[in-house]
Amino acid sequence: MFEFYFRSIVLLLILLFVGCSNPDKTIKSKELKSNLVEAYIAKANNNEYSDKEKRDNLEKAYNIYSTLNNNAFKIEKIHEISVGYYSLKDYDRFRDMNEKALKLAFSIKDSLNMAKSYAYLGIYYRRSDLGIAYKNYYEAEKIYSLLDDEKGEIKDIAFDHGKVLIDIARIQQRTKDYSASEATTIKAIEKFEFAENPQYLPLCYTNLGILAKYLERYDEAVEYHLKAIEYSKNTESEISQKTISYNNIGTVYKSQKNYEKAKEYYNKALSYKKFLNRNPARYARLLDNLAYVNFLSNDTSEIPDLFYQASKIMDSMNNKRRLITNTLHLAEYYKSISKDSIAKAYAKRSRDLSLELQNNEELLKAYQLLSEVSNNEEGLEYANKYIRLNDSIVKEERLFRDKFARIEFETDEIVQENQQISRENEILIIAILGLTALFLLGYIIFRQQQSNKELVFAQTQQESNQEIYRLLLNQQIKLEEGRQLEQQRMSEELHDGVLGRLFGVRLSLDGINQRANDGFTEARNKYIDELKAIEKEIRLISHDLGTEALPSDVAYIDAIESLISDLCEINKINFEFDNDEDIDWEHIDDQKKVNFFRILQESLQNIFKHASAKNIKISFDYIEDKINLTILDDGIGFKTNKVKKGIGLKNIASRVSQMSGVVQFLSNSGSGTEVSVSVPV
Repeated sequence: MFEFYFRSIVLLLILLFVGCSNPDKTIKSKELKSNLVEAYIAKANNNEYSDKEKRDNLEKAYNIYSTLNNNAFKIEKIHEISVGYYSLKDYDRFRDMNEKALKLAFSIKDSLNMAKSYAYLGIYYRRSDLGIAYKNYYEAEKIYSLLDDEKGEIKDIAFDHGKVLIDIARIQQRTKDYSASEATTIKAIEKFEFAENPQYLPLCYTNLGILAKYLERYDEAVEYHLKAIEYSKNTESEISQKTISYNNIGTVYKSQKNYEKAKEYYNKALSYKKFLNRNPARYARLLDNLAYVNFLSNDTSEIPDLFYQASKIMDSMNNKRRLITNTLHLAEYYKSISKDSIAKAYAKRSRDLSLELQNNEELLKAYQLLSEVSNNEEGLEYANKYIRLNDSIVKEERLFRDKFARIEFETDEIVQENQQISRENEILIIAILGLTALFLLGYIIFRQQQSNKELVFAQTQQESNQEIYRLLLNQQIKLEEGRQLEQQRMSEELHDGVLGRLFGVRLSLDGINQRANDGFTEARNKYIDELKAIEKEIRLISHDLGTEALPSDVAYIDAIESLISDLCEINKINFEFDNDEDIDWEHIDDQKKVNFFRILQESLQNIFKHASAKNIKISFDYIEDKINLTILDDGIGFKTNKVKKGIGLKNIASRVSQMSGVVQFLSNSGSGTEVSVSVPV
């Protein structure tokens, strides 16, 4: 009952306040920012860019994200940006971003993004502090489990839940809590199977195989590793998984002292030459394992060459973690052939690397070897170090298990407290919202009455405005018709009257020049040229006046082509014209057609007056619901920083702006000019 009442009040509040916002503007702004963020993130994930460029794009994405409203969308973008930093190995930035995401998720009570943030923080801390990593993973796991209880299993959530579970299982395996790790891995497999996404199943079965080996269930271990191969078939990671699983199976057989089977599987893994050439670290590891099993089986034909080959690769890569094991193997080998001084040198190198990397397990083996190849006093000292370290490791493992148990207990306790607080807060909120709702209902009724009166008045005013607008429009149409008729009359007068008379005068002067030889021929030629120039200018003015209004009985594109042809013929310039047949000019707004005509006219006049061009190329294209006009000339060009000073160019820009379009003037001195206009239909 409480829940129903609570939801009803919340719905009422939403309906009340939703009208006070401007959703269209908000949606557009969100979509624009989203597109920008996603574009920057895509560039950051593109391997064609340098690391610096990737980082710059992530910073740009972050700067936009910070202006978004606090919601789940914003958190998703933070997570995507954080993954970009992780791929750049900027782990501290990865942590910082996910701490911000977690804080924001708490503020808006977004459980899913809380869990995802915890999981990412677990990934960060598993490199440095297993305790903190486990705590974050466990927090994520608890949230996913609660969501399962409340909503039932959901495939997308099940997949993310499975990833968290396998990460927890791997930490449990590293701290030798094998039974717990096995149980957690099986839960992870169930989640991945429910999600119908097998991506992490090879990893799960690999972990089960490792656990089974530690628990001395060797047959099961081999089966699990073969299952890992089976689940990786026909995927990009198939060969990689085979080399891993064959290596692990070889190690299982080595633990059983079945050295021939171990060699068989190590050699199977080594048969993937092409893959291993691209992965030298894995190749070196396999060589070292094969050499060691040869040594254990007294097959010394390739020893110590295989050890040295592996060592050389590891040294070249500065792979200190694998060098620890390799030097231990070499120490064992030289100890077996009674070359204690060489064995001691390799054991010491393994010890130093183990101390540097804090690898206590391998350090323990190094101390044991050093105690066996050193003299009595020194050997005793190493034996004591071995005992102390072994006790410390056992204690540390126990502390880890206790710490994990405490984390689980404290988290469960906090969850119960939060649930109690949530119930109390819910009752308080319901009471407050109940009183608020009563007040709001009264207010809504009052406002509704006022709104009805305002609506009637607004409708009356709107009808009056529409009538006024119709009258003004009719008046404007009549004025425009009169202006066009007058322009046409003036054009005809100039063309048929003044231009005809000037032509007659020029012909008369030409006739006099042909007959007379009185010394004034040169002067008359000068006036004849001046008359030609006047004729040309009058013809242009006449053409300009005559085309102010596009006649309805002439196809628009024919009028355009006629304009270009006439003007280029007068100015003796070659031209190419191309019109995209996808443009339906009959349905294009008349004002836009006039503006295009004027833009073209103005651009041609600029070319004739200033460009000294020989060729012009003009084209109309239709791309993505936009008409694109392009005007190219091969003239002398101009400096684009002077664009604002030209009246003609300002007129072009103004007309494009009226059509909500975009114009670009691209030119450099000596390289021609391109005018590019793009207008939405």
